[in-house]
Amino acid sequence: MASQFSLLPAAATVLLCGTNGQLSSSFYSTTCPNVSTVVRTVIQRSLVADSRITASLIRLHFHDCFVNGCDGSILLDGNESEKGAAPNANSARGFDVVDNIKFEVDRVCKGVVSCADILALAAEASVSLSGGPSWNVLLGRRDGRTSNKEGAETNLPSPFATLNDIVQKFARVGLNINDVVALSGAHTFGSVQCRFINDRLYNFNNTGNPDPSLDPAYLAILRNTCPKNGSASNLANFDPTTPNLFDNNYFSRLLKNQGLLPSDQVLLSMPGVVNHFAQNQTAFFESFAVAMINMGNINPLTGSSGEIRSDCRKTN
Repeated sequence: MASQFSLLPAAATVLLCGTNGQLSSSFYSTTCPNVSTVVRTVIQRSLVADSRITASLIRLHFHDCFVNGCDGSILLDGNESEKGAAPNANSARGFDVVDNIKFEVDRVCKGVVSCADILALAAEASVSLSGGPSWNVLLGRRDGRTSNKEGAETNLPSPFATLNDIVQKFARVGLNINDVVALSGAHTFGSVQCRFINDRLYNFNNTGNPDPSLDPAYLAILRNTCPKNGSASNLANFDPTTPNLFDNNYFSRLLKNQGLLPSDQVLLSMPGVVNHFAQNQTAFFESFAVAMINMGNINPLTGSSGEIRSDCRKTN
């Protein structure tokens, strides 16, 4: 079926320079020149004990930016925090690693680097450490003073969303269809709890049957991982073959009807784009880096707005 969406040339959104507004890749060049190295070192150390941490950290950046902009608000504790919203509760993770990064960064340049920038740097390091692309992270964000639980409930795309709904939520924060497809490719690593896919496996649309679009062999694998009366918190890998590697397998699997979430499989309504990324990993990597920069530019607090938190979990 022909798609109602068209993919724009990557050059239409690529940021060719190292600045965007008040954000700059050299923002800490004099005040904290080794911040990127510190962030990367802490993540490398964390990977020894937790192979999932890289996918978890990029998800934190994504879920932060889509609510109130990239302001570190997802890190705040509290009864009405974004952590407690449905898309994050009992699934968002990596907060302890962010705390460790903040501690190590503050050891070398105390009170200089924001928690919001730590999330942006951690996302890039997580991708590159997993075999994916690198990019110059634009920096200079400051931390927000409020968390928006309601915003997290409504602004983050659901794993059950239609393509129209996903595109609309991206558009609200200034992202386009290029960004939708490329950022979805982050599901090439990491995992999801069975509670998010059980209906696809056993009771799709209340039919009592599995989603007919799922590849039968893949369905069998998923049912083994997520048995009918098993734990809802069991983990299914997005990519069973290279679960911790950032590559273009996500798109190859979509073409085989092996998308894990309904929101993954809906991308097949744009088979040309999916096929392009499945055949050309370099093209995917380039588009992904552009999309990550674009996402990192969502409504940052700069200048005298916000603050530089001393503790990422609470305001000063």
